[in-house]
Amino acid sequence: MVYAGNFGGERHRFDTLAAVLACASPARSGDSLAGLAAHSAAQRVAARAVLADLPLRHFLDVALVPYETDEVTRLIIDGHDAAAFALLAAMTVGDFRDWLLLPETGSAALAAVAPGLTPEMVAAVSKLMRNQDLIVVAQKVRVVTAFRNTIGLPGRLSTRLQPNHPADDPRGIAAAVLDGLIHGVGDAVIGINPASDSVPGAQALLTMLDDLRERYAIPTQTCVLTHVTNAIDIIARGGPVDLVFQSVAGSEAANRGFGIDLALLREAHDAALGLGRGTVGQNVMYFETGQGAALSANAHHGVDQQTMEARAYAVARAFDPLLVNTVVGFIGPEYLYDGKEIIRAALEDHFCGKLLGLPMGCDACYTNHAEADQDDMDTLMTVLTVAGCNFLICVPGNDDVMLSYQSLSYHDALALRAMFGTRAAPEFEAWLAAMDLIAPDGSIRALAAGPATLVRALAGSGVAA
Repeated sequence: MVYAGNFGGERHRFDTLAAVLACASPARSGDSLAGLAAHSAAQRVAARAVLADLPLRHFLDVALVPYETDEVTRLIIDGHDAAAFALLAAMTVGDFRDWLLLPETGSAALAAVAPGLTPEMVAAVSKLMRNQDLIVVAQKVRVVTAFRNTIGLPGRLSTRLQPNHPADDPRGIAAAVLDGLIHGVGDAVIGINPASDSVPGAQALLTMLDDLRERYAIPTQTCVLTHVTNAIDIIARGGPVDLVFQSVAGSEAANRGFGIDLALLREAHDAALGLGRGTVGQNVMYFETGQGAALSANAHHGVDQQTMEARAYAVARAFDPLLVNTVVGFIGPEYLYDGKEIIRAALEDHFCGKLLGLPMGCDACYTNHAEADQDDMDTLMTVLTVAGCNFLICVPGNDDVMLSYQSLSYHDALALRAMFGTRAAPEFEAWLAAMDLIAPDGSIRALAAGPATLVRALAGSGVAA
């Protein structure tokens, strides 16, 4: 099928649906690298006009990645909920945008239609939206998950405490954990990216985190972000696995590059559920994604990077995860060149994930060779908080000394809570109060006022000596 649109007296032809989507995307370096981007602003506008007039059901009839050769496409098509889609079935992409922005389209309506939406539909509508639109709609969506605490409730902003260390030194990790807890960070997860990805090393770090969590009865979950096969092995060895982590992408070939397929993820999901370690819920999976992952693996099938990213959310959605986050600027400027592209991509990812029913968070981050800086991340963390992001990632002093990239700091989380009145997960907030780390108004106590209970306790133990 050929798609054609006019703009400014010019007629533009698009030979495939993938070409329409790619040319309708806001400019970004990854699509240019792949040769998929619009050649001009006029062509971009023409593609958006074509896209706005396409029926939503067209995305059920035309597969961007072949059904016969891609298990992610099969997952999307075979799992589509026709009853949930019925309300939207007569809409075009443009109609869908208008409906999403109606004041009367609220959280309940968005939750009801989520099973009927495909990643391609939400990617398409995002391309017709300004940043403001992405924020307004995402703000309406609440996706609540639980394990040892409850994440995603209205008025709450959770944080991942990321205490990475270049040598996986337990003492260095413990110091970073203590620093984060003192600042009220860590209710989403205390999650370590290990410097060396071995089963014994990951199990040792998990055991250390679990001992710390149990010793001080911290109502959170811990995770070592090791490969899913290692997590399965650790579970078989009796290790204390709370969450199974895995990076996922939007095509079978890209996931093969990560060393995974859907069957392996199901095995890991079942193994973690079998442990029954959650206390207030049993969402046991943690997924990370990022625009450009499929392109960097040459597994994008000629589809633009934002649409491929949305397809990764179909993989995540199948496993009812506790946490999903886009590591938005981590893959590098080859895919998102500067702060403007990073901010736009993060808002797209958060919007698309939320519409599909995922508990979306974000690592507001950039690599040191990108045209971005901490001012861009200040803007990003602020707009994501306004948009109702479930959680953000925080590292000591903005600088991850193991992964060598820049993210948010523990102090940034405090700033957001002060500006917006957002609070940690209720169970974690109660623990902070019991440990004398927050004042009656919910603010973090100044350490100058005297050592808190947790500081005294850890100082008297070998954990952070």
